[in-house]
Amino acid sequence: MADRLAAAAALRAAAPARPSPSARRAGPSSSAFFPSSSSSSAARRLVSLRAAPSQKAQAAGRGRSVRCMAAASDPAQLKAARQDIRELLKTTHCHPILVRLGWHDSGTYDRNIKDWPERGGANGSLRFDVELKHGANAGLVNALKLVQPIKDKYPTITYADLFQLASATAIEEAGGPKLPMKYGRVDVTGPEQCPPEGKLPDAGPSAPADHLRAVFYRMGLDDKEIVALSGAHTLGRSRPERSGWGKPETKYTKNGPGAPGGQSWTPEWLKFDNSYFKEIKEKRDQDLLVLPTDAALFEDPTFKVYAEQYASDQEAFFKDYAEAHAKLSSLGSKFDPGEGFSLDD
Repeated sequence: MADRLAAAAALRAAAPARPSPSARRAGPSSSAFFPSSSSSSAARRLVSLRAAPSQKAQAAGRGRSVRCMAAASDPAQLKAARQDIRELLKTTHCHPILVRLGWHDSGTYDRNIKDWPERGGANGSLRFDVELKHGANAGLVNALKLVQPIKDKYPTITYADLFQLASATAIEEAGGPKLPMKYGRVDVTGPEQCPPEGKLPDAGPSAPADHLRAVFYRMGLDDKEIVALSGAHTLGRSRPERSGWGKPETKYTKNGPGAPGGQSWTPEWLKFDNSYFKEIKEKRDQDLLVLPTDAALFEDPTFKVYAEQYASDQEAFFKDYAEAHAKLSSLGSKFDPGEGFSLDD
């Protein structure tokens, strides 16, 4: 499937394209958070031309806006971008923040809302300033700075796919399971399509288990998936200046890698394994972080069944995590083609 789509994309790219008069008259679209560079401006012009509808398409669409005619990502460019992400991870050790970037773009999904993009989910909206300023997204501007050059280099991939590709690649490169991802997500086109604030989990609610269920049930995820996804905290650190949680530094974080500081959930916080569950269960080390929502996994009787299993069986954790991550990454997304495509076909 990916090879066929790549060939089709190459044919489209080779065909001469002439923007319609209305496209030539139109001003610049709503800008993303980052200021324009010469390369990103060229990328936007390419995307604009590629998205411009033909006369036949205009007739079929009966007046629909060009902005709604978003195109899927080019599979060949996505594969190349994946390799660039791997190189980025080797040099910057940015696995945790890339995982968070993908999660926070997808974690706004509301299954009770049917229309796209109002329902939220992985649609690239997190690139816009209005959503980046949501409290739960503090610090994610740094993730955008890391992946924006890749987006500029590969202009025919969507932000929605790039964010999820970066997140999945970070998990796999940190030693985690192979994730059954699919691609072809369509981007929202402007900041007015960003979700309202308050869709993402809070670290310290008064009733942690109830809060986790309220947020994840809204997305159509169940108790097993909540616990499995929580295991991604085996990666990364919490920085008090961003989240209000954690210590400024510990023996595990004072020397990096990357920018020093923060408090991690595990001693080896760039390694994806089941140590998060072991550490949360034992609570032996005061230099390791345990949030109220972490502790709830061993306090709530239903959550505890899965948490105990994952603490003792990494293979079971990897299997359930891979399925839950792939599901989360697709919730609410609009795909083109409709069934999406794999990069590993």
